[in-house]
Amino acid sequence: MIHRLNQPDFDRWACQIKHTGGCRQPIHLRGKVEHYDQATGHLLHRYSTTTEPNGVLRVPCKTRRTSRCPACAEVYRADTYQLVRAGLVGGKGVPETVSAHPCLFVTLTAPSFGAVHVRREKTGKVLPCHARRDAEICPHGRVMSCTERHSADDPRLGEPLCPDCYDYDGSVLFNAISPELWRRFTLALRRRFARLNGLTVKALREHVSIAFAKVAEYQRRGVVHFHAVIRLDGPDGPDSPPPPWATADALAQAVQHAAAVVTAEIEPLSRTFRWGTQLDVRPITMDGDLTEQAVASYIAKYATKAAECVGTLDRRIQPLDDLAALPVREHARRLIAACMRLGRNPGLVDLRLTHWAHMLGFRGHFSTKSRRYSTTLGALRAAREEHMRAEQITTGRLPLFDEDTVLVVAHWAYAGQGLSVGEQLLASAITGQHAPLLRGPDDR
Repeated sequence: MIHRLNQPDFDRWACQIKHTGGCRQPIHLRGKVEHYDQATGHLLHRYSTTTEPNGVLRVPCKTRRTSRCPACAEVYRADTYQLVRAGLVGGKGVPETVSAHPCLFVTLTAPSFGAVHVRREKTGKVLPCHARRDAEICPHGRVMSCTERHSADDPRLGEPLCPDCYDYDGSVLFNAISPELWRRFTLALRRRFARLNGLTVKALREHVSIAFAKVAEYQRRGVVHFHAVIRLDGPDGPDSPPPPWATADALAQAVQHAAAVVTAEIEPLSRTFRWGTQLDVRPITMDGDLTEQAVASYIAKYATKAAECVGTLDRRIQPLDDLAALPVREHARRLIAACMRLGRNPGLVDLRLTHWAHMLGFRGHFSTKSRRYSTTLGALRAAREEHMRAEQITTGRLPLFDEDTVLVVAHWAYAGQGLSVGEQLLASAITGQHAPLLRGPDDR
């Protein structure tokens, strides 16, 4: 840390750290970018990393995982919030009239794979976990009862009462098949909504379109469930209102039907999966308990999380890794072992369970949306980049020229990632973001 402070280019290094927004593991790039006039071949501007500290440019890692980089994950969370909220009240290219369209907040859960420790409350009072007077004794000699009132941070939450009875294979297979289950749910939803109104699916497109945005959340037991915003629009998307007969009640009936009937089968194992019986369907209002702001905040929060709540790792696990040596709880270890074991089955190669063992089998995108729900994350990032470029031109760090007449020639090479422990301490002081220290490449 003292060495870095005493470097003559410390001010420029500190400027780079500020521009990364407090990224804990910035990417190091080495290279240059040149701007030429296409008509004359004259060099208009050149930037090279040769004069930068250590000869590299540090840029944000842009990960979505809070466990890896809180600063970059916060940018991802904020973008997701704006995307979801724009689809509820307008903005970012979506008309404000969309706020009058019928809209539901839906939670689809996973089925049970065995009894687990839970925390339940009723009227503000914590209830016993699994209190049973005549509790059965499982084949492994464990009493299937728990009378404890678990605290919110009890590490046993989500863990099975009997690990040997728990269906670990079913849990990871459900995670793997859940994206397909969601796809079939959206198809069944449109079919059911059309039938409720006496239309075919083709005819429904001439009157109504159904848009959605959803995010996957891991439950403590290690399976995913989906939170979704589902909205009714006219045939032209959010720019047109739905007809009067396209109501939130009819949409809720279609959701309940679709969630109950859709299935997905893993043929090599002859196993069929469906959604759990717990289904939450609530209308989104502008002035009630479930406002557009609350929904957008809730969905955006889970867009930056993964399987960390289960106690697994946030990196890929290799087939040759010693599972017994992994720093995880036994429940997560068994889920990972199930992925590794099932991944060796030739009939399950397409599920890529070994590759996604650290995600407990889930390999889908955490946040997705239909095409016409609202803006895109790419559009939000492009707007931010344009804002930063305009700021650089205003401050004189980049010349003003017509992009259509300029040829840009760039060459970049990866030169490393991260900060040393001393640099992390300085970065925390510079950005005001205090986080647990990570071991850097210079501290191995």
